[in-house]
Amino acid sequence: MNLNPFAYAKRLTKPYSKALSLKYRGWRARVDVRAPGWVRRALDYFDLYVMDHHVFRAIYLNRHRIAPGVYRSAQPGPSHIARFARMGIKTIINLRGERDCGSYRLEVEACKRHGIKLVNFQQFRSRMVPPVEAIHEAHKLFNELEYPILFHCKSGADRAGLMSAFFMYMKEDKPIAEAVKQLSLKFGHIRQSETGVLDYFFECYMADNDAEPMTFFEWLETHYDPAEIKRTFRSQGWANVVVNRALQRE
Repeated sequence: MNLNPFAYAKRLTKPYSKALSLKYRGWRARVDVRAPGWVRRALDYFDLYVMDHHVFRAIYLNRHRIAPGVYRSAQPGPSHIARFARMGIKTIINLRGERDCGSYRLEVEACKRHGIKLVNFQQFRSRMVPPVEAIHEAHKLFNELEYPILFHCKSGADRAGLMSAFFMYMKEDKPIAEAVKQLSLKFGHIRQSETGVLDYFFECYMADNDAEPMTFFEWLETHYDPAEIKRTFRSQGWANVVVNRALQRE
C-alpha cells in the first residue's frame, strides 16, 4: 500500500466519521418532526457551535475589509449578522450554499430579521479549479448586488479568498498578481495544501500571460485547461493534515 501514515489513518477512520455524521443527521431529522420550536432552535445552535466549529469563529471571525463597502469573513453567527446590519451591510453572499443544518437556518433567520439579503452562491470548491461558467456567474453577480456586501465560506480562507480575488480583478481593476493576494496566509489560506490549487490556477494564467499577453477572460476562453491544472498541481502531505484533519476545512 503506497499511502503515507496520515492518508492511511484517514482512510481507516473516514467510514466511521461519516457513519457518525449520518447517524446524527438522521436523529436530528426525526427530532425535528415532533420537537417544539425551542428545542429545534437549541439544536440549531448546537449544530452551529459544535458540529460546525463556531466555538472558534465566535472568538475570531476572520473578517476583513477588502474594498470600500466589501468585506469577507468566515461563517457568521446570528450575533455577527446583527453587527453587520449595524455596519450597513445590505447583502451577504453565502459561498457554502443552501444546507440542511443549523448554521444555515440561523443565518437565514438572522438575515431576514435584520433586513439583509442572503445570496447563496455555491459554484466554487476549495480544492477544485473554478469552472468557467461559475467565473462568469460571479462576474455577473458582482454587477447585480446591492452594496455594501460581505462574502463568507466556512473559515473565510479559501472560497472567500477566491471570490475576493475575482472581485478585486473584475470590480477594482487590480492586476491578477495583486488580486491573488486575497489567497494568503493572512486570511488562513495554506497554499501548500490541496486548497493551493486555487493559487496554481492564477499562476497558470500569469505564466501564459508572460509568454503571450492576454486578458484573464481571453485566457479562460483560449488557454484554460482545468483538467491539466488539476493534474499537474502538487500539494504537500503535512499541509493537508493541517487543513483537512486539524482545521477540518470544507
